[in-house]
Amino acid sequence: MSHLGMKLIYPMLNRREDTWCERSFAPWVDMEKQLRDHDLPLFAIESMMPLCDFDFVGFTLQYEMSFTNIINMLDLGKIPIRSVDRTMADPIIIAGGPCASNPEPLADFVDIFFIGDAEVTLDDLLDLYKIWKKTKKPRVEFLKQAVALEGIYVPAFYEPTYNTDGTLKDFQPIVEEAPQKVRKCFVDDLNTAYYPETLLVPYTSTVHDRVSYEIFRGCGRGCRFCQAGMLYRPTREKTSETIKNQIDILLKNTGYDEISLASLSSGDYPGIEILIKDLVDKYEQDNISVSLPSLRIDSVSIDMLEQMQKVRKSGVTLAPEAGTQRLRDVINKGVTEEDLMRTVQNAFEKKFGHIKLYFMMGLPTEKDEDIAGIAHLGHKVVETYFDTDEAVRNRSLKVVISAACFVPKPFTPFQWEAQDTMNEFVRKQKYLKNEIKSRKINYNWQDSHLSYLEAIFARGDRRLCKLLEAAQKAGCRFDGWSRMFDYDTWLQLIEDLEIDGMFYACRQREKEELFPWDFIDIGVTKEYLYHENQKAKLGELTPYCKEKCNDCGVMQFKEGWVCSEHYTV
Repeated sequence: MSHLGMKLIYPMLNRREDTWCERSFAPWVDMEKQLRDHDLPLFAIESMMPLCDFDFVGFTLQYEMSFTNIINMLDLGKIPIRSVDRTMADPIIIAGGPCASNPEPLADFVDIFFIGDAEVTLDDLLDLYKIWKKTKKPRVEFLKQAVALEGIYVPAFYEPTYNTDGTLKDFQPIVEEAPQKVRKCFVDDLNTAYYPETLLVPYTSTVHDRVSYEIFRGCGRGCRFCQAGMLYRPTREKTSETIKNQIDILLKNTGYDEISLASLSSGDYPGIEILIKDLVDKYEQDNISVSLPSLRIDSVSIDMLEQMQKVRKSGVTLAPEAGTQRLRDVINKGVTEEDLMRTVQNAFEKKFGHIKLYFMMGLPTEKDEDIAGIAHLGHKVVETYFDTDEAVRNRSLKVVISAACFVPKPFTPFQWEAQDTMNEFVRKQKYLKNEIKSRKINYNWQDSHLSYLEAIFARGDRRLCKLLEAAQKAGCRFDGWSRMFDYDTWLQLIEDLEIDGMFYACRQREKEELFPWDFIDIGVTKEYLYHENQKAKLGELTPYCKEKCNDCGVMQFKEGWVCSEHYTV
């Protein structure tokens, strides 16, 4: 319920007079048992109609380790798991979201993938479906018409071949209607694009129980590990007038008492401090707070922190990503230790006492001194707190260091890189734990087994479909929850199916290797990504897009696209 995409698509579809859109979620294991014991199909929340009775069933792909949940929901909904087994009586299965940037591990289960901003093409797809449905022609005829739309990929219309070493040899369409390349679709102007005037407000509390409002889409920072920063280029911003008007309507229609200004890097919005001040001044008397979920260390100012803590004070979350300046340059993070210390000093002076620091371990070229640097930064934050005047600082301090295992993702400069082995991650995690000496620091780390599987599916091909299907049948679901994740079952399935997990996760790719996702055109060229990969190895920085166009290809991606005034070409 916290997913911003669903909050946009749900009312967008229901505004149509010919369309009725409902919600359905993966049931927890106790509910699943009841459904199976009583032979009841998984149903939609609003009408309780079985999933199998709908025309379309759509999924958002936010995380690779939710893939088994998708297959399980199809099974619970009495829908044939594999596309090839579906008939005219079955729904069309669609999927989109960031993980659709490599759709191949789900190729056997999904009929249509949306590549890019689905709201651009969704209405056109439904219009096509209405016409096709009256003709009563085979499903394949509808799919052949659908691939003419921008951003639509039908995996059944393509066939891969492989080299003897297991790498992809070729990937070609097998019907004439299917394009050689699938180009992503994206919203040109967010100011004129559809945005809901009301949001579904559930009866229960959700993870993000607030108005989550998108102030701009895309990011031009160019962090080399970040998939979203490449997928959602170019940056498209809403005007402050549009933002304030739409937020006002949403607050009146929902009753929420918090506004979250969402984007990949909210602090980069032009005039963000003025926007926050305007919102705080308007809603402070109603006890409505403003927050920024995504902040760069170098974009946080004293004034911004002071404005945001007027109504209610929460913690400050920052992401240095790496422990040393050398490694931050490798990943093109573009922030320094001085930036971090200045920001936490400002936070402590404004009585913030809870600081969260996010890092990754296993980044390309990483050394033990980079891991030790994570502990060093944590200790420096603690020192900064005690160096702050007791009269102005918070009475208590809590510093949380979270270190995720790096997973190379498609469409990033690091898509060629090998992931660290599980044993190496465990060694680094223990090393960092020993380096952290302060009792004021809490250290959280990620299960390396889970990250290993995530890496397998992130860069996998459709040969992994059999693994997902077998895992669902073996009871794997909610794998992102530690108490549900069963690595031994996954490992046994990988061995039984003779799948080489290291081939997908821990193998260095050659420059010219054909990737399973290379048939997708996101605008950013593969040549540019490889050039960034080489610059990373040299520790060379790439400027922020708003400071200098780096010719990634996206500005030439769409005919007629004009750079905004914030870009220099």
